[in-house]
Amino acid sequence: MIIKADSGTFFVFDLDDTLYSEIDFLKSAYKSIAFEIEPKSHVLLFKDMFEVFKSGGNTFEYLMGRIPDRKITMENLLSLYRDHFPKIFLKAGVLEILIKIKNKKGKIGIITNGRSITQRNKLKALGLEQFIDETIISEEFGHEKPDESVYKYFLDKYPGEQFYFFGDNINNDFVSPKKLAWCCIGVLDKKNIHKKLLSGFSIGYLPHCFINKFTEIKII
Repeated sequence: MIIKADSGTFFVFDLDDTLYSEIDFLKSAYKSIAFEIEPKSHVLLFKDMFEVFKSGGNTFEYLMGRIPDRKITMENLLSLYRDHFPKIFLKAGVLEILIKIKNKKGKIGIITNGRSITQRNKLKALGLEQFIDETIISEEFGHEKPDESVYKYFLDKYPGEQFYFFGDNINNDFVSPKKLAWCCIGVLDKKNIHKKLLSGFSIGYLPHCFINKFTEIKII
């Protein structure tokens, strides 16, 4: 897919499972929690935690049952999960695309649902801050996708721009930007946490096209 970038184009990206794999954030958090709880045997504890997750169980309930004398609470575990500084990496081709967009004088934005500290830590860990012109995090903005106000913020602040939106979650990523005439590209990935059957959605929820990898995008 070839996309022309210039000073009149704005590329907006979802974050989780679009620019990086969210399962890697989960693994990073689990490793951090395991080290916090059992530093001497954290590797084995992480493996057990991940097995619980893969089997569909509740990992935090498992931890509270495994170590009851430590007085580990759900609140403590959620805080450790959300607030840790993650070890995560951009998907193949993302960095090259961002560099080309900026070289062509295009603008880059992020729209992501989530808590401020969690999402800000992800942006820092991925090295994205240097490329981004606008960032909307739902906790900071007061509304979350698919609320149209999230996308209209960009339209109001940057009138006349050609907008491209990249996301992965059929539930809430594309329905609003499609109504606002943005070009929507869906990023498919077998590792995505939010797996959905496309047949269960009307055309209004689907992007204009799909890619399997960012290396399929050529910025000119």
